[in-house]
Amino acid sequence: MRARIPADVERPDRVAFGMTWRQLVTLTITGLLLYAAWTSVATVVPPLVFLLVAVPIAGAAFFVAVGRRDGISLDLWLLNAIRHRHAPHQLVPVNGPITPAPAWVATTHGPGDRLPLPAPLRLPARGITGDGLIDLGPDGTTGLVSASTVAFGLRTSAEQNGLVAAFARWLHSLDGPAQIHVRAQRVDLTYLADRLLAEAPGLPDPSLEAAARSHAAFLKDLAARRELLHRQVTVAVRSTRSPGHTIHQATETVRALSGCEVAARTLGPEDTSAVLADALKPSTHGALVVRTQVADFDESEPL
Repeated sequence: MRARIPADVERPDRVAFGMTWRQLVTLTITGLLLYAAWTSVATVVPPLVFLLVAVPIAGAAFFVAVGRRDGISLDLWLLNAIRHRHAPHQLVPVNGPITPAPAWVATTHGPGDRLPLPAPLRLPARGITGDGLIDLGPDGTTGLVSASTVAFGLRTSAEQNGLVAAFARWLHSLDGPAQIHVRAQRVDLTYLADRLLAEAPGLPDPSLEAAARSHAAFLKDLAARRELLHRQVTVAVRSTRSPGHTIHQATETVRALSGCEVAARTLGPEDTSAVLADALKPSTHGALVVRTQVADFDESEPL
């Protein structure tokens, strides 16, 4: 059995003529304003002149109502653009009010030859609890779960149906918001290859030394010819109830994902802090260096 899930599950309902309530309200208000303008100037303005003025206005309102950009409606996109234009663009992390610069500091980049003050940086996360939860204040707490990937395309149809059914059971068990974050990062195998070459002379058998050198050459050749990626999957579950309920949700997520053959674990305070640090300051050019012990290296580990 297969269940088709729409790509946009939060798509607003179409009320009439394939339009949403917001689109209908926008067009209705525009029509009423144009009608009110016509009734007030009908005795002094020829109908053709009014029509020449009203058609561009009605066309612009229709374009704003039904147009889309960046996956959202054009009216919301314009509203967000206006908010971004008037919002402060320089934010600093402070606990109290920002002290203005001394009076003898004069600039020419702001109104009245004064440089505008930066605004306080208000992040939704207030801290990390001892259980590894992200404290969101009045919005509750969030627990992070690290998950592995599954080679779905290599499974048979029956196995794929089983994985989909297990994943669907986890989705149906959710009673709060959840987010799946997938991040790809380049992998650098040179460190592991150098470790193999450094420890190859100390192996007890010449055949093992030759195999280690051959494997190190294979890793260097693989890193030179291919761009290896490591996918880091993080599942975030949030609850507005008690922190214990969030911990229960994270634990149930680990248990449910294990039915999908996904190796998952809840993140502690240190791992949660590292995930947040990477999210706030992502590395665009750095590569993940594999620092696995030579004796514990597992070639079946997905990179």
